[in-house]
Amino acid sequence: MGSSAGSRPHVVCIPVPLQGHINPMLKLAKLLNQQGFHITFVNSEYNHKRLLRSRGPNSLDGLPDFHFEAIPDGLPLSDADVSQDVPALCQSTSTTCLVPFRNLLCKLNDTSSSNVPPVTCVISDGCMTFTLEAAEEFGIPNVFFWTPSACGVLGYMHYRHLVERGLTPLKDASDLINGYLETALDWILGMKNIRLKDLPSFIRTIDENDIMVNFLIREAERSLRGSAIVLNTFDPFEQDVLDALSSLLPRIYTVGPLLLLADQIKDQKLKSIGSNLWKEEPGCVEWLNSKEPNSIVFVNFGSITVMTPQQLIEFAWGLANSEKPFLWIIRPDLVVGDSAILPPEFVSQTKDRGMLASWCPQEQILKHSSIGGFLTHSGWNSTLEAVCGGVPMISWPFFAEQQTNCRYCCTEWGIGMEIDNNVKRDEVEKLVRELMDGDKGKEMKKKVMEWKTKAEEAVKPGGSSYQNLDKLIADVLLAGNV
Repeated sequence: MGSSAGSRPHVVCIPVPLQGHINPMLKLAKLLNQQGFHITFVNSEYNHKRLLRSRGPNSLDGLPDFHFEAIPDGLPLSDADVSQDVPALCQSTSTTCLVPFRNLLCKLNDTSSSNVPPVTCVISDGCMTFTLEAAEEFGIPNVFFWTPSACGVLGYMHYRHLVERGLTPLKDASDLINGYLETALDWILGMKNIRLKDLPSFIRTIDENDIMVNFLIREAERSLRGSAIVLNTFDPFEQDVLDALSSLLPRIYTVGPLLLLADQIKDQKLKSIGSNLWKEEPGCVEWLNSKEPNSIVFVNFGSITVMTPQQLIEFAWGLANSEKPFLWIIRPDLVVGDSAILPPEFVSQTKDRGMLASWCPQEQILKHSSIGGFLTHSGWNSTLEAVCGGVPMISWPFFAEQQTNCRYCCTEWGIGMEIDNNVKRDEVEKLVRELMDGDKGKEMKKKVMEWKTKAEEAVKPGGSSYQNLDKLIADVLLAGNV
């Protein structure tokens, strides 16, 4: 690369302003920065403030060639410390963010005052396609990074067909419980034995004007105008799905698991840029250090899942009665409209073998040798982190494509067991014991270790994801106008 600032390629990265979308986008941005790209990483103003609160006042100073910017998300101002309402956020970003984003590109391109090289490419989340108009106006490529699993993306790509075939919206709420969701769909190429209930859950609506269904149909179709699609997965993991997607989408680059590629970053300053929106509670890793290998159940339902007070209590007593030691992450906003209060008897009964925390460095925890199993919502980042840590799962999917991930974990990959949505303590106890001690648990452990090896091969020099990142850079990001 030339040394003058002018010749350096400059990528603007803009994730959906939610934790599970920010994390992989930040990893991709760091990897590109390591390859010589100037990076501008765009958060929402709301999350920008939360990051400064959780990670300290200097956490977004960035580096000379890695800058943070913020644009408004269009929602009413708030100082809360929670994940925002997803439909409201999607509606707001898709209708209000284009103008502030365009203005940001203009500001960055005014090289006399911005002191950065002109923007040469935009990488936006697959659900932030408003960026297309701006990228087209500036004559630069717009790459879409869909952060869910490939199987989740394939589900979204079929939302229009589900509407056209009259499968969604549901006729009425009884369809949620009368077995209708068991309907088998044999017409989705690349997904065998898939049922309506295994597709991303926004279709479980009775409203034909449902915000999320219409939003995702629109974003999926607009993605076709992108210069390329990036997916955080690795070829052998989702081969059939990827084959099917490649006939629907422009060029696809599978560059996952990004967490393993990002582990290869040498520059400590770059490594230390973090994206946790909640303050990480210290002590989790130290506590694990004193525990036996494969002995701890890790429980974390991600950044968006919420539950009722009763569900929280069922999980608690299921864990207590399993008699297994556990590390349980309970976000301040985990319980709907309520603070997450655990029964005092539960706390006293498990204090010697349980640790409770409000947020943690999950990636680091799933790599820890003492973790034997993971009770999860099956978000995609969590699923990949578990695979890379060689940790089998019990899955309690909450929404979006978590249901799809859960189905694949249980039936295709053999690394998970599903827990009924209507959670009961006896089932939790039984599954936790099976996960940690049972034959099914051992079988899942063996499978997940095999997938871990395949994931590691994919990110080594010469591996498929390693090569695809190089190709993405050469074919698209450095190719100028495509």
